[in-house]
Amino acid sequence: MARTESTMAVLGMAAPDFALSDTEGRVVSIDDFAGAPGLLMMFLCNHCPFVKHLRMEVATFVRRYQARGLAVVGISSNDVRAYPADSPEMMSREAAEAGYTFPYLFDEDQSVAKAYTAACTPDFFLFDAERRLVYRGRFDGSRPGNDIPVTGAELGAAVEALLDGDPIPPDQLPSVGCGIKWKVGNEPAY
Repeated sequence: MARTESTMAVLGMAAPDFALSDTEGRVVSIDDFAGAPGLLMMFLCNHCPFVKHLRMEVATFVRRYQARGLAVVGISSNDVRAYPADSPEMMSREAAEAGYTFPYLFDEDQSVAKAYTAACTPDFFLFDAERRLVYRGRFDGSRPGNDIPVTGAELGAAVEALLDGDPIPPDQLPSVGCGIKWKVGNEPAY
């Protein structure tokens, strides 16, 4: 399985605007999360073995922090012509099977992935109340086949610090996963 690392966007970056359809056809925008103490953006997809490896723990993690006010959104940006398993219909099924309680959005033209410099699935971006990037990187050190338990400890430490008003841990490691499946001719320059 091919491994791609996240780009490690610049901390302090303002969250780019977005307005995308969820699996039910409703348009969700960044403005829908106004007033939340933080916003977690997760670039996911349905077929990636790295996402499949942690999807159940991600669902549990998200529920825990949504209860504390964290806004969360998942985005799939893959080319569905080449990867039909990542289509909106299949996203709806995945959301139900995994127990996702967050909007799972489809980035058909891949512009949101590019705006966030997302490179892989999964790729995590945590923004504070002012929508400034405070964490980017991995969920934890677990990968398919490495026998490290899936805990979400690294992202969890950042979320805890954000919600408690403490400094975000400075040691942030890139996420590793499947590269986003860019449409031919739409590959980013980063």
